[in-house]
Amino acid sequence: PAGLWTVFTLGGVGSKAAPQLEQCSPLANQSLLLLLVLANLTDAPDTPNPYRQAIMSFKNTQDNTAFSSSNPHAFQINFNSLYTALCEQQKSDQATLLLYMLLHQNGNVRTYVLARTDIENLV
Repeated sequence: PAGLWTVFTLGGVGSKAAPQLEQCSPLANQSLLLLLVLANLTDAPDTPNPYRQAIMSFKNTQDNTAFSSSNPHAFQINFNSLYTALCEQQKSDQATLLLYMLLHQNGNVRTYVLARTDIENLV
């Protein structure tokens, strides 16, 4: 019970960096938390979670392959900007959770990160 109380009152593991992130960009922090909640909602019996589908399938804007619009949840994002932002925010639990989710669920992001020569910035 004492350990659970500590999580509720102090914010859990890695909470020292979270206030720093919240102070410099509270909207970004709240947006990231909302994205994580929406992407981890359970699927409906007849419909997959559209947020998870989008997270699993987005592509790099600098990718030369044709962008398929057949997926209604498809979108593109600049992976270099995403990678830079994730490297800068790795002290926050939320950013680490997003990175974990992207590496495990989006093959495009995983391939991009593994191809980087400066992966030590992320680690």
